Amino acid sequence: MSFNGPINEHFPTPSSAAQSTVSHIQKGFKISARKLPISKSGPIDDMSKKLGIPVPEMIFGDNMVSIEHGASGWRLEFNAYDALDGVDKTDKNMLKVAYSKEWSSSREKTHEGIKEVVKPFDWSYTTAYKGTITNGKPFTQDESEPIPLALLKRPDPILFFEEVVLYESELDDNGVSVYSCKFRVMPDRMLLLCRLFMRLDNVLVRIRDTRVYVDFNTGKVIRDYTERQDEFDNVKKSLLFSGRQPDDLTIAMRDPNQIAHLLPEVKHTLESLLLP
Repeated sequence: MSFNGPINEHFPTPSSAAQSTVSHIQKGFKISARKLPISKSGPIDDMSKKLGIPVPEMIFGDNMVSIEHGASGWRLEFNAYDALDGVDKTDKNMLKVAYSKEWSSSREKTHEGIKEVVKPFDWSYTTAYKGTITNGKPFTQDESEPIPLALLKRPDPILFFEEVVLYESELDDNGVSVYSCKFRVMPDRMLLLCRLFMRLDNVLVRIRDTRVYVDFNTGKVIRDYTERQDEFDNVKKSLLFSGRQPDDLTIAMRDPNQIAHLLPEVKHTLESLLLP
C-alpha cells in the first residue's frame, strides 16, 4: 500500500514483460519465451469477456513462446488467449463427470452414475490450437517429409531450453487440463512441443501434441499435429499390461509422458513451409 492509494498490480508493464522474455538467436532464427506469474483479476476479467467463456483458474495470460525468422519476418507464436479461443464455446462437446463412488452408492438409479455438467462451453478446455502465425506465410499440408527423429536423437549440445505453461485447470477437482510448451535448440535444428493434457477422472484421457521442427540450415519448418485419447479405465488397464504396479497407477495417470504412447491416435496432420 502506498500513501497515495493502492498500487495497480493488475496489468504488467511493457518493461516487466520485456524483462521476463528470454531469447536466443541461432542462424537467423530468434527463439523467445516469456514466463510471468498467474494473471491477476484485471487481465482475467478482460480475457474472459473477450473470449466469451470463463478462463481456467490458473491462467498465465502473459506467457508466450515464439519462433521468428529474421530475414523474412515470419513469426509463429503460442499464447494463452489464442489457445483458449480454440475451446468450443457451445455445449456440443461438453463432457460428463463421473460421480464419486460414495455418492453413487447412495443413489443407485441416477443415470448409471453419470451427471451432466451444466456449463455452456467445453469446460475441459480442450483446444486444437497449433500456434498463431503473427507474420508471414501459412503452413501447407505436406505428408512427404515427417520430422526427422533420427537427427533429433543425436547427442547435439542444447544451446537453449525453456518450458512454459499457458493455462491449467483442475476441472472442479475432477482431473486436470493443462496446455504447456517446451523447446530445445541445438546448433542446426530445434524442436518445439506444445501439449494439451486433459484427464477427466474415471471418464477420459486426451493428449493433443503440436510439434514444430526447424532446420536452421535449410529454412524448412515442419508442423506435426496429433490427437490421442482413450477412456480412463482403458488407460489404467494399458498401464497394468505394460508392467506397472497397481500402486504406481495414480502417479502414472498424472504424467502425460508415461501414458501418451498408450493412447490410440485419432487424428494426425503434417504441414510444412520453406523460409528463404
